[in-house]
Amino acid sequence: MHSPSAAAAVPLTSPGTNRTFCPQAQRRFVLIAAILASALGFIDGSILAIATPAIRVNLGASLAQAQWISNAYALTLSALILAGGAAGDRFGLRRAFVAGIALFVTASLACALAPNAIVLIGFRAVQGIGAAIMVPGSLAIIAKAYPKKERGRAIGIWAAASALTTALGPVFGGFVLSAFGDGIWRAIFAINLPLGLISIYLLLAKVPADAATEKRSLDLGGAALATLAFGALAYGLTSISASGEDHMSGPSIAAGVALLVVFVFFELRQREPMIDLSLFRVGAFAGANVATFFLYFALSANLFYLPMLLIAGWGLSTAEVGFIFLPLSASIALLSGPVGQLSDRIGPRFPIACGSLVVAFAFAGLALLAHAGIHNFWTGTFPLMALMGLGMALVVSPLSTAIMTAVEDKDTGAASGINNAVSRIGGLIAVAAMGSLAAWVYAHALDGNETPGVPGFGEPATVALAPAVDAARLAASDAAFAAVSAVTALLCLLSAVIAWTTISGQPLPWPRDAENPQG
Repeated sequence: MHSPSAAAAVPLTSPGTNRTFCPQAQRRFVLIAAILASALGFIDGSILAIATPAIRVNLGASLAQAQWISNAYALTLSALILAGGAAGDRFGLRRAFVAGIALFVTASLACALAPNAIVLIGFRAVQGIGAAIMVPGSLAIIAKAYPKKERGRAIGIWAAASALTTALGPVFGGFVLSAFGDGIWRAIFAINLPLGLISIYLLLAKVPADAATEKRSLDLGGAALATLAFGALAYGLTSISASGEDHMSGPSIAAGVALLVVFVFFELRQREPMIDLSLFRVGAFAGANVATFFLYFALSANLFYLPMLLIAGWGLSTAEVGFIFLPLSASIALLSGPVGQLSDRIGPRFPIACGSLVVAFAFAGLALLAHAGIHNFWTGTFPLMALMGLGMALVVSPLSTAIMTAVEDKDTGAASGINNAVSRIGGLIAVAAMGSLAAWVYAHALDGNETPGVPGFGEPATVALAPAVDAARLAASDAAFAAVSAVTALLCLLSAVIAWTTISGQPLPWPRDAENPQG
């Protein structure tokens, strides 16, 4: 799933002059192609959370497999996105961007045709590889095609369109899933084919090729180590929730930690590392990234498991549940600009800490509602999601500002890319770890009830259950999600504390750059 800051945290690859590779008459095709390509990932990620219960029923997927349908994509995307950004510099942005879109679309079509959960997981990983090239390319090619005086407006249009697709995608997808049944989830992936083909056509037929800007190393060794390390960690955390696989969790987690250590030493020895680890010596930069990890861990966990509770537990329609993503996207789209200007005046520390506290209150409220068994969507859950959206709107732009201003100007692209990867890794670990917690609490709440036909957490019932059994299942689902929300509320509180103690509270000494998409 894409983080809401994805648009704001993609590393820019832009020339230092006003000369561009693209004539003025053809720049609009670059912008349209970038918007369509961004829509591929944003729509895919946000609708998938709502479609997960339907996919589980249709493919007979377990909770662990459902986690990996999300995490296979997040793993390859987060581990490879920095190498994907470097590919645009090395081979030319248009060439790399088209390659990323083509791989993403091909994998999407394979996902739409997947006969079982294992095949779907495999092609979701391939999708992530395509996205790792496509996501940084969408913003970078705009920055390279438009001169500085026009760049801010173009990026603003791109960001607004991205926010619109992110907001409306789940709503539209929810209605489609409700109207056509579980099997229609395949259309979520199939819709990427026409969108991707239009993007590729515009880029190849209407946009001239750009020259490679520098012969950067892709650091494929670092990318492979990162993939193995985070993959082992995610597998270990996920296997705790998989019946009969608990014995694999310890060795997998240990292997993941060991591989992370190897990755760090490998990167320190590289002449052109994928991640410049020296940036973490800057206290404000390190603190902002730790706060990012905890905040996006919490956000991803709730956005992944709340739809499961509402659809499979409470029995709400996907059409209703689709609206829970609307306040988040709308708040970020409407408030990020004013909040960014406020953070320029007073410094980013206060809005980040305040926003994190607001998100913590929202998640604590969700935990209390679930714990109390209060199943009021429009008067309970939805207002709390709106409060969460307000909190995230207070965080997104100032957090990007904090990252950018913590390092030297020459390192802002690398810093932005690292922060983007950190937010995605937070989501990857969250879906794995919180699924294990939810499964454990759910099983404990059922008190070992192994009545045939009782589904697992987040799995819709396919047969009618006895009233007592159904009530026990619902109570167990509420308890499981309450545990997830309580943990994530505490992590948001921790994020607020870290932000307050590490990030600068001083206003910016200069005006915000007009080409910065956070403004």
